[in-house]
Amino acid sequence: MKALLQLNTSLFSTAGQSSQLADQFVAAWRANNPDARVIARDLASKPLPHLDAERFLAYTARPDDRSPRQQALVAESDALIDEIRQANLIVLGLPMYNFGIPSTLKAYFDHIARAGITFRYTAKGPEGLLGDKKAYVFAARGGLYAGTGRDSQTTYVSDFLAFVGIGDVEFVYAEGLNMGEHRKQAALADARQRLHELAA
Repeated sequence: MKALLQLNTSLFSTAGQSSQLADQFVAAWRANNPDARVIARDLASKPLPHLDAERFLAYTARPDDRSPRQQALVAESDALIDEIRQANLIVLGLPMYNFGIPSTLKAYFDHIARAGITFRYTAKGPEGLLGDKKAYVFAARGGLYAGTGRDSQTTYVSDFLAFVGIGDVEFVYAEGLNMGEHRKQAALADARQRLHELAA
């Protein structure tokens, strides 16, 4: 059975433009894949705690040496990793805040980046272990950043996903959303057209 993991990261939850684009893609995709499973995670309504020393030490401790508290922390991370392992397709709603990704998404990445679990180091460098998945990123921005030096998101998200083994990543941009109503509506219309093409 096909499975899709949707991650919405807007501060405004389902009201965010990136979330709405991701939701529209998932609805169109489900229409074409009625038997598929959709796993949805909204990082605004259910944010994850940021990585701290306690969690880091729990992740890196030998399984037999973990305290009950450490085992509970690892179990939370394991559940997130299990979700993404099950998915054939990853859909990410991604707003831009102050030239970067939402801090909640960084926290999510920190929870799933586990040596020996989602990546490993080899003599040839790091190797991702999640593998053979497609990711679509619906990126909503107030200004025009794609292809410029101020777009740190595209490189960072692509690099992180590749690090854990997800190298097939496609971005759909809706930009200039704060640069006038006409530009906003045109950008959203273009993004909606593209997402329907991708969902077909």
